Formats: sequence, C-alpha cells, structure tokens
Amino acid sequence: MTRAAIEAYYAAFNAGDASGMLACVSDDIEHRVNEGGIRRGRALFADFCAHMGVSYAEQLRDMVIFVNEDGTRGAAEFVVHGSYLQTDPGLPEAKGQTYILPAGAFFDLRDGKIARVTTFYNLADWLRQVS
Repeated sequence: MTRAAIEAYYAAFNAGDASGMLACVSDDIEHRVNEGGIRRGRALFADFCAHMGVSYAEQLRDMVIFVNEDGTRGAAEFVVHGSYLQTDPGLPEAKGQTYILPAGAFFDLRDGKIARVTTFYNLADWLRQVS
C-alpha cells in the first residue's frame, strides 16, 4: 500500500492533477519544503499545489520508489524536467527557462495516506539553470 500511495501521488503530480495529489494525503499532512518552512494541513498543501501549477510545469522522470517493510515510510528519487513559467517572489525572473534537476522525497504514511512529505533538491543548481 505504501508504494501504491506514493505512485498515485506522483502520477497525479505528472498529470498536473492537484486534486488527485490531495486525495493521496492525510488531512494533517506535513509538507517540508527544500530550504523552506513546514506547511501543515490539507489547505496549505492545496495552496502550494495551486501556486506550483502556475509558476512551474514539471514532469518527474526516472522515478525509483523505496519503502520500508511495515509500510510506514517511503522515499523516492527522480529527475525533475521543468519549465519556469511565472516569477516566484525572491527568485530570478521567469522567462520560460527549462531545467533538469535531480531530486528526492521522503514520506511518512498512515492509514494508506501520505502524512508527511519532505522534498530535497539542489537549489543552487536550479538557480544556475534558470539565471
């Protein structure tokens, strides 16, 4: 079930289906963002998904998913193929720049839902690619 939840989450991500992503997470989802704060709860996670949908167009490729034996933890490694569409405050101006960025995520799962996702990527590498 752990692998299926993570696969469904990323299938929805690649389809640009924010509601599909939300269906995979718990009401009290904890979203830890690379070099950022922690978003707690489905509403803040939905806001993040909406923002990402207008600022970036991304596809995750070369996905490898790892899970522990009891189904409570998981991880994924992948390569982000993206376009920077709309300027994010505090970041370089968006002009449709493309980027390819290795990334990964760690998950806690509870009752078949993702209760925590922590995402990591090299921000300096991304900045070099879009600057």
